[in-house]
Amino acid sequence: MLIDYLQAAFLGVIEGLTEFIPVSSTGHLILLVDLLGFEGPPGKVFEIAIQLGAILAICVVYWPRLWGTLAGLGRDDRANRFAVNVLCGFLPALVIGFFAHGFIKSVLFNPWVVSLALIAGGIAILFIERDVGEGEVASVDDFRFRLSLKIGLLQCLAMVPGVSRSGATIMGARLLGVQRAAAAEFSFFLAVPTMVAATAYDLFKNRDTLTLDGTGLIATGFIVAFLCALLVVRSVLAFINRYGFTPFAWYRIAVGAVMLAVLSLR
Repeated sequence: MLIDYLQAAFLGVIEGLTEFIPVSSTGHLILLVDLLGFEGPPGKVFEIAIQLGAILAICVVYWPRLWGTLAGLGRDDRANRFAVNVLCGFLPALVIGFFAHGFIKSVLFNPWVVSLALIAGGIAILFIERDVGEGEVASVDDFRFRLSLKIGLLQCLAMVPGVSRSGATIMGARLLGVQRAAAAEFSFFLAVPTMVAATAYDLFKNRDTLTLDGTGLIATGFIVAFLCALLVVRSVLAFINRYGFTPFAWYRIAVGAVMLAVLSLR
């Protein structure tokens, strides 16, 4: 139906606008799917798969850096170090996500969990922004492997919908002494293998339930998410450098509180 595709496009807009800020794009999708009564493909695969559209925008915007890394592997120390740092950050999510996938989808993908996680995460951001200094690590190129692994472990907190993958990685990096811009940039790069793996695994697990309509809805959300993310990804860094993360914290708390009120009245 046309309304389904319009809703898929709207959800793609939300995904593209929220993927790279610490407000939980997955959490927003879960809440909106519930409020709209959106009937996507079974297994919550829509909510995961369209995120890959936003991640593709990162690949386009940062293509020179990504291509330079791929071309320099095995020959350039900077490229090798960058690739290993991203791999170290990605491995915890790969391992934990593989074993916890069923529990996460069946138990944690619900509006109550998302609303509470939004509020808790917002409060955490307020404290981190108030108490954590500027940080000593100013560039992704200055990361060490142990630092990347620690950030990757903290990223796993985002397996609870509403925590926010970008929020967990950025705030985790800030706690570990990374400056705002470098923390956000590493979060962007870390999103690529993380979300590619999550989407591929989800599509594989739900391959028998995907229909032509379901695939069309995913494609619609994917394309719209890509276009919206492409428009905003560079402005995200500029906004963070100017205003920090506090506005996102208050936004999370407000959305979580309103949703708790809505859910309580049902």
